Amino acid sequence: MRAVWWKAICVILLVYTAVAGFLMPVPALPILHETIRNLYFHVCMWFAMMFILTVSLVYSIKNLRNPNPDYDIIASQCVTTGMAFGILGLITGSLWARYTWGAWWINDPKLNGAVITLLSYFAYIVLRNSMDDEQKKSRVSAVYNIFAYVMLVVFVMIYPRLSEVDSLHPGNGGNPGFNVYDLDSHMRMVFYPAVIGWVLLSAWIATLSIRLERIKQLKNQ
Repeated sequence: MRAVWWKAICVILLVYTAVAGFLMPVPALPILHETIRNLYFHVCMWFAMMFILTVSLVYSIKNLRNPNPDYDIIASQCVTTGMAFGILGLITGSLWARYTWGAWWINDPKLNGAVITLLSYFAYIVLRNSMDDEQKKSRVSAVYNIFAYVMLVVFVMIYPRLSEVDSLHPGNGGNPGFNVYDLDSHMRMVFYPAVIGWVLLSAWIATLSIRLERIKQLKNQ
């Protein structure tokens, strides 16, 4: 029962997000119009990505302090899950940009930073697959994972928020965030549950991936 309750909450919250996200009223804003509903999906996927990659970072640090094959499995599978949510975030973001900024992709520091970050995590996977020695793979991957997370923080969370940086993203480049001018009470009723739902989904997918990898490792022994 302990392993079921949070999964049930995840399903309930995501169903609520899908239904309320498309049916509840949103602010009538110029340029954004109905596309602001993408906030419940695009932004929340990035929250889920940040959460699961942070979990990966924690287990990479734990693995360096106290080497454990299981820590390596958790860290690597959390990276894979985080990348999946990052790619979905890019796709939904590109779709949003098409209908608000008039192009599928623009030269925006946050968009470019997101791509750089995902490429750094792709390099993490390539690095792991290039080594056969399990202990070496575990140590090198843990060190590189810390480096990739620092890249994520710098290019996605810090650099785009600098006032001198020209960015169209809300809350970046000196622009006000959604909570300042258009995240009204109706949207908050959907947005906050959506964040929790997507984060729980990332944890759910990661746990399934970790279990499969553990089974795979046992079969190879």
